[in-house]
Amino acid sequence: MNKVSVKVFDASGQLIGPIELPKVQKTDADWKTQLTPTQFQIARGKGTERPFCGNLLDNKKQGVYVCVCCGLPLFSSFTKFNSGTGWPSFYQPIAEENIAYAEDHSYGMYRVEILCTRCDGHLGHVFPDGPEPTGQRFCVNSESLRFVDQNELYTLAERV
Repeated sequence: MNKVSVKVFDASGQLIGPIELPKVQKTDADWKTQLTPTQFQIARGKGTERPFCGNLLDNKKQGVYVCVCCGLPLFSSFTKFNSGTGWPSFYQPIAEENIAYAEDHSYGMYRVEILCTRCDGHLGHVFPDGPEPTGQRFCVNSESLRFVDQNELYTLAERV
C-alpha cells in the first residue's frame, strides 16, 4: 500500500508530524457514495464552483479547513484572506507536506493545480499574487473543503 508523509492533529488538537499514513485510493463509485454530486464533480472531477457562491467564502470562524474527501488538514483560518476573487483564499497551507502540485494546461492557460497529498482531491489553484509573507494565493473551492472549528480540532485525530 502506498504511504504519504503528512502533518495531522493529535488528540490534544496540536499539529504533529510528519507521519506516514496510507494514501487514500477509492473508486469513483465509492467516492460518489461519500460525496455530494457537487463535491464529487469538483474534488474528484477537477471542477470549479461559481465565484462568490461557496459556503466557506465568508466564513470568519477560527479553525482548520480539511479535505472533504479524506479529512487531511489543509489550511488554517489564520492564513485566510479576502482576495476579492470569489473563492476562499489562503496565503499558505497548514503544512507543505499536505499539498501536492500539478501543472494544469486546461482552457488554454498555464496554472498550478493544488491537490490533497493523501487522496489527490482537487482543491483549486495557487497563484503568485497573494499577500505577504508568502506572496501566494491558494484559491480553493469551498466544495473541496470541510471546516473544523478550533475547539473541535481534537476530533481530527479520530478521523484521519
